Amino acid sequence: MPMWAVVLAAYAASRLLTTALLAAVHGLARALDWDFASFDWVPSFARFLASWDGVHYGTIAVDGYPSELPRGEDGNVQKNPWAFLPLFPLMVRPVSAVTGWDFALNGSVISTLFGAAATVALYRLLLPSIGRTSAFWGAMFFCFGPMSFVLQIAYAESVFLFFMFCSVAAMSARRYWLMIPLGVGAAFAHPGALAVSAALGLHFLFRLADRERQPFPHAERVAAIAAGVVITIAGFAWPLVATAVTGSRSAYFDTEMAWWRDYVGEVGFVPFTPWFLMAGHYLGAFGVVLVTAVLFGVILWLSGRHVRVLGRDLHLYSISYVAYLVAVFLPQQSLFRMLLPLSPLLGHPALTGTPLRRRRTLTVCIALQPVAILLFWFVWPA
Repeated sequence: MPMWAVVLAAYAASRLLTTALLAAVHGLARALDWDFASFDWVPSFARFLASWDGVHYGTIAVDGYPSELPRGEDGNVQKNPWAFLPLFPLMVRPVSAVTGWDFALNGSVISTLFGAAATVALYRLLLPSIGRTSAFWGAMFFCFGPMSFVLQIAYAESVFLFFMFCSVAAMSARRYWLMIPLGVGAAFAHPGALAVSAALGLHFLFRLADRERQPFPHAERVAAIAAGVVITIAGFAWPLVATAVTGSRSAYFDTEMAWWRDYVGEVGFVPFTPWFLMAGHYLGAFGVVLVTAVLFGVILWLSGRHVRVLGRDLHLYSISYVAYLVAVFLPQQSLFRMLLPLSPLLGHPALTGTPLRRRRTLTVCIALQPVAILLFWFVWPA
């Protein structure tokens, strides 16, 4: 069998396992009458797979985006679909028109298919730098991991991850023109594509510095610059679209702050402050010191030679995505889901280098799946 078929077969096995775990937890929750964490609780298993904020994707797929922002009695913007990007629900809409199924079922099917594509894309991304065995096992840890259930629920993660992995693979292959549709697809699937344009900028500077040893033809330079500009524009485009439709200059950010309000109260968005804001709100000065120490440790770890074994481009991408999270993301339970774009790190030899390491890592991944499902569906919804 070709390796892509082996990867797909393993992905199918992972979906059988995860579906069985999800179905078991769903049945247990109904039998014991547990309080369901999502506000859109419907007993069917398909609707269970469209939990969390999946209701907003469903609204977009059926009705589109509101032209007026909903506001509470205090005048603050309430949670609404403008926080969610359009590519995934717009994919679901024509499929629903053909099948007649509701958003929850169609969304889960599309997500599962793109999860398969993302797993193959991750394998192909890792293959040139770490070889077939480590690349395969990195893909396995991705699709069997604790958060792998997001690869089959009615959420945009699978679509986003597919475009992100393909974008970085195209950058590594120096196919810069191909990066444009892939990067734009990522930008309109889920926040985070700006990490790709940042990684491309660093990639460009390294290639420019090394041009005496490795040629960097003018045509490739033009293509890289064009890709970086277009993906950056796409990454910043959605707030402008929200403004154009609603007439509010801060529509997108006010909508995002509606989610932040549950954790830190009424605040404004300032880049590179969310982690300090969250820690300071709950832990005071100690929290700020703690975040500083954690970020310093992450910087040291990412700067180490051991990370560079994955290749320069994956190293630059990992740095860029971590910087993106620190710049814009308020760290709460969704952080575990937001770390999935860093899945190329799962191919590191520290996890895949020996049979014993591979067995141990896979065992831990599978053992943590039911823990994550219980935690993020019923205790602390993500």
